[in-house]
Amino acid sequence: MFDLENVAVIGAGTMGHGIAQVASLAGFSVRLCDERQEALDGAVARIRDGVERALEKGRLTPAEKQRTLDGILVTTDLEEAVTSADLVVEAVPEDLALKRALLARVAGLCRASALIASNTSSIAIADLSAGLPQPGRFLGLHFFNPVPVMELLEIVRAPDTAAHAVEAARAFAARLGKTAIEVRDSPGFATSRLGVALGLEAMRLLEEGVASAADIDRAMELGYRHPMGPLRLTDLVGLDVRLAIAEYLHQKLGSARFEPPAILRRLVAEGKLGKKSGRGFYEW
Repeated sequence: MFDLENVAVIGAGTMGHGIAQVASLAGFSVRLCDERQEALDGAVARIRDGVERALEKGRLTPAEKQRTLDGILVTTDLEEAVTSADLVVEAVPEDLALKRALLARVAGLCRASALIASNTSSIAIADLSAGLPQPGRFLGLHFFNPVPVMELLEIVRAPDTAAHAVEAARAFAARLGKTAIEVRDSPGFATSRLGVALGLEAMRLLEEGVASAADIDRAMELGYRHPMGPLRLTDLVGLDVRLAIAEYLHQKLGSARFEPPAILRRLVAEGKLGKKSGRGFYEW
């Protein structure tokens, strides 16, 4: 079994700080890296707030809270973050060029034995790792937001991903307390293709005046036992994020079902990005 103890998380945003938190809670030594010190400061504050709330609700013990906080070191230096890592998880914004450039730098700095994973929710791992050395160590580890709460971890196996990398990823997921599914590398994988297809169809229903946003969401919550409707979920994910994923899937798969509806493009152009901007399909 591949020995995995040191984890580097690159990108201290919504997903990155959550991945760092759950990895540290599970006993891994974690380095959280971002080129912006303010992003690291914000991540540390969110992690502290998260473990404080979990402690208050009885989901963590005082010892687990302290272990989580003590197990994370933050740095703006990429080389410092990845040099001793057994696993590097890239968690920067969903932009192919940005991710490829970062992964190329990581591949040149980390140990030859280190596994390199992307938290991408839609971009094919083969596209991200094309031309990089040792393709067997690249794979996808698609976490879900909020990372400390969501149980699923989607392991994406590219054509060249080595069996030992997948085995190590499954062991990593188990230690985090996540349930892993393994999917073949394809744009959008399983979860994003299903989730985005449902979300875009909900937008078309709203656009056509079939029902209100609240009633469309209520239909899926009560009729299909979804914990949250697709339009409210889009507001939480971010309409700009959903638009970027839909455009990528439409381009790569050539399917009309992933063509972004006009209502989504309009709201993004108006700066109505969901919860983070105060307005999307709902007011927040």
